[in-house]
Amino acid sequence: MQPIADGLWRWTARHPGWTPQQGGPAGWDAEVASVYVESEDAVVLIDPLVPGEPDARARFWRALDGDLDRLSDRPLVVLLSCPWHRRSAADVAARYAARPGTRVLAHAEGVPFLAELDAAPVRERDPLPGGVEGRLVRGNEPVELVFWIPAHEALVVADALIGAGGGCLRLCPTAWLGGAEEGRERWRSQLRPCLAELLDLPIRRVLPSHGEPVLAGGRDALAEALDAPPWGE
Repeated sequence: MQPIADGLWRWTARHPGWTPQQGGPAGWDAEVASVYVESEDAVVLIDPLVPGEPDARARFWRALDGDLDRLSDRPLVVLLSCPWHRRSAADVAARYAARPGTRVLAHAEGVPFLAELDAAPVRERDPLPGGVEGRLVRGNEPVELVFWIPAHEALVVADALIGAGGGCLRLCPTAWLGGAEEGRERWRSQLRPCLAELLDLPIRRVLPSHGEPVLAGGRDALAEALDAPPWGE
C-alpha cells in the first residue's frame, strides 16, 4: 500500500491470470495496481484486486474493514475502468453487500459484459462518488474509462498508459488494441487523440495500473508520451 496524498492510496497485487508469456518488452508485469480514495461522500475503490496470498489477503481485508468501520457513514463504491479489470469487484461487493450504498459502477458500453456484478451504468463525465470524473478512451473495445480526481490532480489509468519509470509514461502497445494493422490504426486514430484531450486537465499525478506511478509533472509526462513510440517499441 503506497500513500499518495491525504485520502489517496495505491496498492499492488499479483494478477492471478498472469503468465510469463504476458511479460517481456511489450508485455505487462505480474504486479498490477489499484486505487483507494476517501472523500466526504464515499469510499471509492478503482479496479480493486485483493491479494491472493493468504496472509496478504487477510491483512488487506482487515485494513479495509477497519477503514470502513472508521467511515461508517459513507457508502463503498467500486469503479471499474473496463470489463477486463473486473478483478476482485465481485468479492468486494459480496463482502460489503449489507453496507448501505455499496455498488459497482462501469461505463454503459461495458455493463453488458459485467452481468455477474449487477454493475450500474455511467456515462462519460457523469459526476461520480468521491468527486471522480470518468473520461472516455477509445481504442480498446469495449471502451476504457480513465478516472480524473480533481481534488488530488490525479489521473487513474487502466491500460491506455504504462508507467515507464523515472517519471515517464508510454502509451500501451499497439498489440493490445488488436492485430498488427488494426491495433496500430486504433492506436493512431483513437487512443492518441482521446488521451490528447486530457491535456486540458491540470494533471499532477498519473496512477497507471501497469508500471510505476508518476507523482509530479503528470501533464508533461503525458504530453511526452503522446510523441513517443508505444510501450515496447
